[in-house]
Amino acid sequence: MTTKRYRRSILIARPSNSFDRSHNKRPGGLSGGGNVVSLVPDLALSGGSPTPSPQSLRGLDWFIFFLAETTQKWTQVEIGFVLSIAGLVGLIGQMPGGAIVDAARSERLMAAFAVATIGAAALSYAAWPIFPVVVTAATLHAAASCVLGPAIAAISLGLVGPFAMGERLGRNARFASLGNGTAAAVMGTAGYLLSSRSVFLVTFVLAIPTLLALFRIREDEVDVARCHGEVVRPEPDPKATSVLTLIRQRPLLIFACSVLLLQLANAAMLPLMAGVVTTRSSQWAPVLIAACIIVPQAIVALMSPSVGRKAQAWGRRPLLLIAFVALTIRGLLFATVHDPYLLVAVQVFDGITAAVFSVMVPLIVADIAFGSGHFNLAQGIVGTAVGIGASLSTVLAGYVSDKFGSSVAFTGLAGVAALGLAMIWLVMPETRRTAT
Repeated sequence: MTTKRYRRSILIARPSNSFDRSHNKRPGGLSGGGNVVSLVPDLALSGGSPTPSPQSLRGLDWFIFFLAETTQKWTQVEIGFVLSIAGLVGLIGQMPGGAIVDAARSERLMAAFAVATIGAAALSYAAWPIFPVVVTAATLHAAASCVLGPAIAAISLGLVGPFAMGERLGRNARFASLGNGTAAAVMGTAGYLLSSRSVFLVTFVLAIPTLLALFRIREDEVDVARCHGEVVRPEPDPKATSVLTLIRQRPLLIFACSVLLLQLANAAMLPLMAGVVTTRSSQWAPVLIAACIIVPQAIVALMSPSVGRKAQAWGRRPLLLIAFVALTIRGLLFATVHDPYLLVAVQVFDGITAAVFSVMVPLIVADIAFGSGHFNLAQGIVGTAVGIGASLSTVLAGYVSDKFGSSVAFTGLAGVAALGLAMIWLVMPETRRTAT
């Protein structure tokens, strides 16, 4: 799936209670020292200052590494009907999946259950490759993924807290990228040397080290309340913890719309570019397309931890602007560059965008949902926007390409990215929280 992309210094401090009304005005540029929007009351975090052990942090690193291998979209090899079912379940299951994680009392167990479900789905397909089994396995895989994504972010937040979340998410993205690259090599080799069915057996086997790494994370170091974005209050505040209050948050709605535009612009670029490369250099097309996939993964692995650190130092908006600028430039270059080898170099901009958003999506959602107790539901809302944007992108870009040519399609995608850039510049507030 071409759209899959979207996957830390501990401070002893309290969240800021400042709210700068100047953010309701037009932002003035890429200044990194901007003010902070305080979206909920200033209350101490549940569980005190997080001090996770190296064992737990490394356990999370390797869990995500093996998880990237275990959760490869093996249903790609199946028929379009099965893919449609899986895609539909993945889209409508985002918000329920987040709500389930919010209701859970152990994010580790939720993640373990999801990984085991994916492993069982892969094994069942390898053992019984008949249509009912394939449909059931694809549905279970998609449903488990809807729980697994929020659970990873929740465990990260529960371990390190909101102030170290950016750096932690950067490490998550690095290990996910490394895992994706390793998975492609391992599964490709298994499929080439053995059979296509062996890929599913590899997926099942890799679920074992994934679970072992997960259980190296100490349960008592993952603060359950913090996982859900809860805070300790002297007395209950139904308004602050209301789902309606959360979904009316202006920053959440703006960010969801901007992510939808991001995916609308991004999801179709690689498939369209692959078609262009195949047309212009059919002999080297497989190698060039593989390079176009590897280059962004390498950039994500290199950049993501720095993105996490800069997110706390500069704020969220400057990095979002950089990501949308990179996406806009990428679309324009795809529309004008004709050398298929240079197209691989253009993919550096894809890596920049991916590195930023792999960190920014859960990080900004954590900022916005802080104190609500519905962090994972908020992730589901943004995840639904991601799915809608990706689904529309391939359909619309394919239609435009067929009617007017690939250059026009790429230019149109660049225009959508520019619209997202304008939204971040003009109306998206800064959500970073600072220690006081």
